[in-house]
Amino acid sequence: MQPDNEAAETGLCTMKAHDADRHARNLTHWRQEYDQISCGHFYGRLDELELSHVQVFKEHTSQALRQQCSVWPNGLWLGIPAFQGKESSRINGLVIDTNDIFCRPGGYDFELVTPVGFDIFGIVIDQQVLNRTAEIQGIKLWEAAEHQCPRLAVPARTLGRIRLLLDQILNAKESPVLPELQQEMVILALMELLHEKAPNMKAVPSYRHRKFVVSRVKEYINEYNDAPITMTDLCKLTNVSRRTLQYSFESIIGISPMQFLRMTRLNRVRRSLTHEPHVSVADIAAYWGFWHGGQFAKDYKQLFGETPSETRGKALG
Repeated sequence: MQPDNEAAETGLCTMKAHDADRHARNLTHWRQEYDQISCGHFYGRLDELELSHVQVFKEHTSQALRQQCSVWPNGLWLGIPAFQGKESSRINGLVIDTNDIFCRPGGYDFELVTPVGFDIFGIVIDQQVLNRTAEIQGIKLWEAAEHQCPRLAVPARTLGRIRLLLDQILNAKESPVLPELQQEMVILALMELLHEKAPNMKAVPSYRHRKFVVSRVKEYINEYNDAPITMTDLCKLTNVSRRTLQYSFESIIGISPMQFLRMTRLNRVRRSLTHEPHVSVADIAAYWGFWHGGQFAKDYKQLFGETPSETRGKALG
């Protein structure tokens, strides 16, 4: 994927994609895999600025996604939703409140679930640089419990200033500001944000159990990729009732267990169609548990807005 030529001279890179997983790979240095979970054609745009110790970006995704992510080692990621719509996003099954931001250290896997039409600003900073700056300014960044918390609450006014700064940096077509000064502006803004943050520890009382139930089902699906699976099978596997299984998936991911199963497998079919061009569509579908060709083709087109053959054709083209 080539960067936007108009932005290349300023160090800004703009990349666009019409496949969720291809879009995930556009973010520099991250390890990511995106599954599309809402129906229709996908469009993603990434505006990224890479400085010596800081990465700044804005990401737009048109469809709801389940994202498996890992920030580059020794980095600290802060994700700031550009605005809070009717549907909230989730990190590791925890709902993001209006004035929350995401926070994850590098090298640890985490899961995001994001709604349709989602925009987010991201800042990743080298943790040694962050700690050194905080020490100079006399700011205490973390308590042990906070570092384990993926949601930080920040005053609305502070969030507004941070969004405005990031928007200005990432929309500068011709920037007279030196990269060193841009980096200093971002780091100072981070200092303000982290000085005023408070960990959001709220969770439903049964959060840990529900998350365990969902994780157990994920493991089973990964192990038995082509096996027919029913709600009864999943209830026996997790030793819970149908209602508990349903509530667990709806609260942690936002969709039902059977929707999760079907969409996970359809996304894996899509990856295989792209990366295994010499394997037939029917063989790939069967490998991921779709034995009824007509129903598979219907479900695939409903989710992605195109047929499996069209996906294959784009990959070969």
